[in-house]
Amino acid sequence: MEIKLLAITPDPEKLIEEAGRTCYLSFDRMSEDSHKKFIRMIIKSGHHSVLEHAYATFRIKGGSRGFTHQLVRHRLCSFSQQSQRYVNEEHFSFVMPDSIANNPEAKAIYNNFMDASRENYKKLIDLEIRKEDARFVLPQGVESEIVISANFREWRHIFQERCAKAAQWEIRKGAIELLKILKEKAPTVFEDFIIDEENQTAASALKIAS
Repeated sequence: MEIKLLAITPDPEKLIEEAGRTCYLSFDRMSEDSHKKFIRMIIKSGHHSVLEHAYATFRIKGGSRGFTHQLVRHRLCSFSQQSQRYVNEEHFSFVMPDSIANNPEAKAIYNNFMDASRENYKKLIDLEIRKEDARFVLPQGVESEIVISANFREWRHIFQERCAKAAQWEIRKGAIELLKILKEKAPTVFEDFIIDEENQTAASALKIAS
């Protein structure tokens, strides 16, 4: 899976502080590093609406349709996804779970199924079946490309849900990579999320839900 940050609010943490201090009219307390203490305070207190002033947009390539089906359930995000209705999928790539890749018999079944799906899709196209109908034979493992935008409050929610041990492996893997980028770009907003590299999970050290 390939993840690229396309855009992020300039100086997001300073913007969050300036917006949040409007609630208290405490602009006189602003300094070079005051945003760190302020952001920690609003996150700990549960005043998470202030985080909605900052956004980040990512392009994600190489995830499966099964992955994107889970991702688009986060309704407060904005999405633009590769369309199987308009894009010809005769040469589609696909994602193979490790549980299948590590089992020779399962891997053979999986590859045969993908080959058959690709062949049947091409046959339908050759019969002048429209792509929007031929796509019905495409499996969930087909790779897709998607752009996602969300505010920081929603990103925190996504990470709480999708970086957890109980999350499905593919979306958990993608969420971990997204979190790593945002921890670099907005370190204070996401500093409470601790990444367990060994188990490829992450969780907030705080008990308050975003």
